[in-house]
Amino acid sequence: MKNKSIVLTGGGTAGHVSLNQAIIPTLLKQGFDVHYVGSKAGIEKDLITQAFPNDVTYHAISSGKLRRYFSWQNFSDPFKVLAGVTQTMAILRKIKPVIVFSKGGFVSVPVVMAAKALGIPVVNHESDVTPGLANKLALPFVSHIFTVFNETLAHLPEHKATCTGSIIRSELFQGSRERGLARCGFDGTRQVVLIMGGSQGSAIVNNAVRENLHILTPQFDVIHLCGKGHIDEALTQTEGYTQFEYVTTELADLLYASDYVISRAGSNSIFEFLALYKPMMLIPLSAAKSRGDQILNARLFSKQGFAVVLEEESLTTETFAKTFEELLGRSGQILDAMANATPPKTPEEMVDLILSFQKQK
Repeated sequence: MKNKSIVLTGGGTAGHVSLNQAIIPTLLKQGFDVHYVGSKAGIEKDLITQAFPNDVTYHAISSGKLRRYFSWQNFSDPFKVLAGVTQTMAILRKIKPVIVFSKGGFVSVPVVMAAKALGIPVVNHESDVTPGLANKLALPFVSHIFTVFNETLAHLPEHKATCTGSIIRSELFQGSRERGLARCGFDGTRQVVLIMGGSQGSAIVNNAVRENLHILTPQFDVIHLCGKGHIDEALTQTEGYTQFEYVTTELADLLYASDYVISRAGSNSIFEFLALYKPMMLIPLSAAKSRGDQILNARLFSKQGFAVVLEEESLTTETFAKTFEELLGRSGQILDAMANATPPKTPEEMVDLILSFQKQK
């Protein structure tokens, strides 16, 4: 009987998991035994085990963190990575997958290294304009890397990189405006603004939003995904304002209920907003707090007419209000640009591309 096992990996943020979530249903329909290798306590564990409790086997390994700043842990984490390689090799020997698909994040590094050592093909995926550190480290070990942006190809070896465009999970298109409004206690008589500060939340974005509630709530209903531990109890009874720490399966409903989105500029998220025709105001994570990937993502979307952008360094109560006013004024133009955008690939098309590199028995 032909082996139909596949291993997926990626973690650290929701963005390093969402594409895997998108393709898992297709892999299951095709009869694959799907395994996921992630960290012991990362966000990927919760996202995968909650979404696919009975269909995907989750394997936790040791992994370090790829830091761009000095920390004494930088000296011990390489040993965690080596331990992760050893653990992954044992897992892969048992599963014998036809291919490993990696979405990046620090937990993926020992996985791709182990797969290469065992002669198992590895396919990577990069969502941002420039490759992340994990995917850079993985390059020598992968058979191929797919990208979302054409601009990314300039940073990768020509012989092992292809631009696929965005891939959107099918369940995103199954959202319901009615369910989303009911979840928030809104009656649907006003337009809705959805605010997302990323999977970890953002204090600076949260503060700007709350300082502008007196401007927003008289005209709009506001859904605020503020991050774990960032609920403001003093505002829980504010009319027209609903806070959530984080949502998973309900996100599609909240997006369908929304007319505008204010968000960070992670690649997966902004392409989802584009696919659902949501005019967006992007506040990318600053270069001081990241490698600048969100800034590049946001600027490209602005250039293509899909978004207005407010740099985090310029974010104040006043600039937030002014940029949101700009979003409202340009929403018609933004929707026109979105209507002419290249449609995303389906999960089925992405699975076919991945499997074209599989190990042949």
